[in-house]
Amino acid sequence: MVSCLLDCFEFSDRHTSDNLAEELLKVAKEWGVDNKVVCCVSDNAANITKAIKTLKWTHHPCLAHTINLFVRDALKVMKPTVNKVKAIVEFFHRSTTATHKLKSTQLQMGMPELKLKQDCVTRWNSTFHMIKRILESKDAVISTLAVMNASVDPLSQEEWEVLQEACTVLEPFEEVTVEISADSYVTASKMLIQCKGLQRVTAEHQTRVTTGKVTELVAALCASMDRKFHRIEYNTVLSESTILDPRFKKLAFNDNRAVDEALQRVTAAAARSSQPTSLPEGQEGEEAAEHEQEQPQASAVWRFFEERASGDTTRRNPSADSILEVRSYLEEPLYQRSADPLSWWETKASVYPRLTHVMARRLCIVATSVPSERIFSKTGQIITERRNRISPSKLRHLVFLNANLH
Repeated sequence: MVSCLLDCFEFSDRHTSDNLAEELLKVAKEWGVDNKVVCCVSDNAANITKAIKTLKWTHHPCLAHTINLFVRDALKVMKPTVNKVKAIVEFFHRSTTATHKLKSTQLQMGMPELKLKQDCVTRWNSTFHMIKRILESKDAVISTLAVMNASVDPLSQEEWEVLQEACTVLEPFEEVTVEISADSYVTASKMLIQCKGLQRVTAEHQTRVTTGKVTELVAALCASMDRKFHRIEYNTVLSESTILDPRFKKLAFNDNRAVDEALQRVTAAAARSSQPTSLPEGQEGEEAAEHEQEQPQASAVWRFFEERASGDTTRRNPSADSILEVRSYLEEPLYQRSADPLSWWETKASVYPRLTHVMARRLCIVATSVPSERIFSKTGQIITERRNRISPSKLRHLVFLNANLH
């Protein structure tokens, strides 16, 4: 699976849905893919969502952005403790003496030399990494703050316990975020399983956590996921992608009705894909004439069989053939979870030609818009204090080459 950047350019107009839709369509037409867009994945911003709907393209919200929103909202219940951690991290970042002392203390205690991490407002997992890192250096941090008599509020024993339990609760969300943020392997088909898995794992923590704040955190996460992931199995993009992934198929669903509806849509799409494509006007006659010239004269001995064979072909029902393909596909054993589903389809393309055509328009969909966010990060690495006069057109070319030269 390959990810490509089509364009990245300066956009000085107002970011209205109409302006965004116009630019999206312009880029798609420039590359000749305006009629090949199967799905657009973006964050939940109203302007880009409306722009995609204006173009009548299928829209799917970025799962990483959705997780970011409700986890960051849930973390508000332990904001005072998180703010204390931020203050401690900032103290060490501001003071070279404190940083040096922390390193020496870590060495004396036989701990690895680890720098404390600061969080970023826009990414919940940066808060997770900040908490995880300070827990890893807990004893060294407590000792260093005491020796230096630092002017920051220390964390109480109860707050350390809150951080430890919160880290355990948030670990699965970090794991899912990392796994779905890739663009080199299939991700959309995993979303049903991962979202349901997050719900189950978080619900299990309700009976395990002991601190009040983390109990509130778990309750907030469960409530948010119940709202966000309600009827997720009925999502057209996700259900069809999951059904067509040979690693999961129907096993990823809990609702049989959702499975039946997804199978009906996939079967109908497979039947449509088997319909003959009409040739441009004038070309059809030329193709037929060429075919007649290439076709050797039929043997009189074989004529009767050829007539019956051609008649049998014309009588075939695309819908019936599609149903048979789907049924046969579902009876195949599940593929290994760690394997590449595209490799499986590559070997089965001749067996399931109609389903392969439908699969190509489903498994190419990514679960998040993180790949496009990485482009902006790369742009920030290109424009630096020493290279701040690069023109927008020059930057456009550099970013394009950087993203596409693999």
